[in-house]
Amino acid sequence: MPSVTNMYLMLYNFLCILGWGYVLNLTLSLMLPLPSTVDDVLSALSSSYNSPPLAKETLIVVQSAALLEIIHAMVGFVRSPVVVTAMQVMSRIVALFALVYSPLAQAHYGSGLMILGWSLVEVPRYSFYLSALITGDATKKTPYLLFYLRYTLFYVLYPLGISGELFTFYNAISDPAFLASFPSIPFSGEVLYWFYYITMLVYVPGGPFMYMNMVGNRKSAFRKRFAKPKPPPRGLVFPTDKKGGKSTSEAGKMALAAAIAAVDKEYAEKVRKERNWRFGYTKHFLKLVELQSSTPSAALAIATAGLKHMHKSFEFVSSDGSTKSFEDAMKSSDFEPFKTGFIKGQGEKTERKIKVPYKGGVLEGQALKDQVKKWVSYGTIEESAGDAIIMCVDNPKWMDLSDRYFVMLGAGSAMGPFKVLLALGANIVAIDLDRSGIWKNLITYAEKSPGTITFPMKKEQKACKTDEEIYENSGSNLFTQTPAISQWLSKLYPDEDFVVGSYAYLDGALHVQVSLAMDAICADLTKSRKATLAYLMTPTDAHPCTKDASEAALKEYNRMTFGRAFEAFWQIVSRGSFLKKNARKPHKASNGAELYWFNGLAVAQGPNYALAKRLQAWRAVVARSSGCTVSSNVAPATSTVSVVHNRSFALAYEGMPYFKPYEIFEPDTSKAVMLALLTNDLRNKKSVANPSVTLENPNELFAYNQFHGGSARCAYTVSSIGEVSVLIALGRSAAPVLPVLAAMVAGGLKYAGYF
Repeated sequence: MPSVTNMYLMLYNFLCILGWGYVLNLTLSLMLPLPSTVDDVLSALSSSYNSPPLAKETLIVVQSAALLEIIHAMVGFVRSPVVVTAMQVMSRIVALFALVYSPLAQAHYGSGLMILGWSLVEVPRYSFYLSALITGDATKKTPYLLFYLRYTLFYVLYPLGISGELFTFYNAISDPAFLASFPSIPFSGEVLYWFYYITMLVYVPGGPFMYMNMVGNRKSAFRKRFAKPKPPPRGLVFPTDKKGGKSTSEAGKMALAAAIAAVDKEYAEKVRKERNWRFGYTKHFLKLVELQSSTPSAALAIATAGLKHMHKSFEFVSSDGSTKSFEDAMKSSDFEPFKTGFIKGQGEKTERKIKVPYKGGVLEGQALKDQVKKWVSYGTIEESAGDAIIMCVDNPKWMDLSDRYFVMLGAGSAMGPFKVLLALGANIVAIDLDRSGIWKNLITYAEKSPGTITFPMKKEQKACKTDEEIYENSGSNLFTQTPAISQWLSKLYPDEDFVVGSYAYLDGALHVQVSLAMDAICADLTKSRKATLAYLMTPTDAHPCTKDASEAALKEYNRMTFGRAFEAFWQIVSRGSFLKKNARKPHKASNGAELYWFNGLAVAQGPNYALAKRLQAWRAVVARSSGCTVSSNVAPATSTVSVVHNRSFALAYEGMPYFKPYEIFEPDTSKAVMLALLTNDLRNKKSVANPSVTLENPNELFAYNQFHGGSARCAYTVSSIGEVSVLIALGRSAAPVLPVLAAMVAGGLKYAGYF
């Protein structure tokens, strides 16, 4: 039996099919008998709005009904982003408004193109949605014809519809009757003219972007539809929910609620009842941050409770299919222990000093110190981070890491400092997937370096007759072999101090799983050998910051410049969704102290990413409170392959430096500067990483040494600059062709008889 919500959505989609089907039928009927000339086609299109009986009335009703879709997204009836849905619906409403109030637009064939394009899109779209509701699966169970039409018609119909909309806008602002629609409102004509004029300009970069976005969505949908069935899950998996599934949203809610319940059971219940977790999670993470700020004991209680819940609730599926809690699995020993592989590099021991690749060159010595001061002055990094890097420059002996052992969980990851560490003579204990290609790269590089590499193997290294056999027998799986990895590490080099870095990254829900696997290993090693922990904290999280950083963000927000006027326009157009104020009121601790924070949470990254990074923050707090050194510095936004493969994120990164003091860094730069911060934490006894350094609140650990790339001092929150950043990037890329485009538009308008 369908739920009440689904029954309502079925009715809504069915009525939309009827409405748009009626509009489509009336529009196509004007083409009968089939026109013989282009003029006949244009004439038929020109009468689409006014000639058929009830055509305009039906169009107005059925398109206005789409406003309900914004409400559907807001209340969680559908899993769609509210802002994107609102933008898509309102762009149609804006076009409909121009058509309704402009006789000139109504009589032009552009109106027919728009109506025809809309109706040809909407009939299959709503049919697809209805089928998905009935079958319960939009990806694989909907009829293939509907699936194909849903993700293919846009190739032709999107250019058709957008052309019609542009014609409608142009005719509207050229129509005195339209501009005089509201004579009692002062300057209404001027407002309408400039609003639609600017809207047409926005279509220039926005149209191609939306088109390519739909191309990407089509590829993704077809890939999912024809994907091979997944094998049965093994290793670390999400908890089984009440429905027998493994909902990542439910797991995320329960984890956050369990953490908050340690200090506020009433609010924890609100978290459990959140219906739109995908797009409503940020407010609950911010509340968590507020509660953590109240007292040191609250911060520790929240972190402890969150970790305990996740280790108890997540499950571990053994190779035979049996299931137990992840906590219990980490205590087991029913597995084949790893053998140990070791390679000593033969590379020349060069002068050990910090070197930072940057914009095609390499910074070192005074040049690096000068650049660091520029970053600090501009606001791209915090002064404490700049001081830490300069300390490494001024103390070159610190950079000889031949006395240190670094356990790299995710040795081959994009942000892992594998190569930088080896160049400085470090001893690396590498954990990565058991794939020969990965180990060929890691071992080959280590052999040419002055460092060493130790790694788990399936069989004895001396039993391997060739290098290829070594590669094939090296590595481990953090998901399925977590207990074995942890126990192997606990017995390895017992007289050495380990620095355990959590560097592995995966997309989506997998990031939660791999982060929890790494956390279990970190928990074991901090208990058994007081290991130092190393994390790269993300700038897209809610972090404490200095008062100076918060005031700088407020000053940037309140500046009076032409650029600020441009930004205010987008704030008004988006009704406050874009470019939200970054500076926040400080949280007041129970002792009266003020703790400043910035909200870097990015809705686009999703709750799984936020939970994975919060898990690391919890472990950092708990480990430091137990007497372990914890290096947990905020890293900058970095153009790694895992990020820029998403075209939207890539465009956002291109446009973000418009917003002072943002800078997007290359991976090699980020790895070098973050290693310098880690080295300072290891060598400098005054670093906040050292548990003997007193903090007002345990979470202040994340306020220092921030190489945040500008996120703490920007006028606007990270999550609210994405769309405008994309438009800025598109505008810049389109700038060289704008004169040609303008000439083409002018030529087309002249041909159409406008001048």
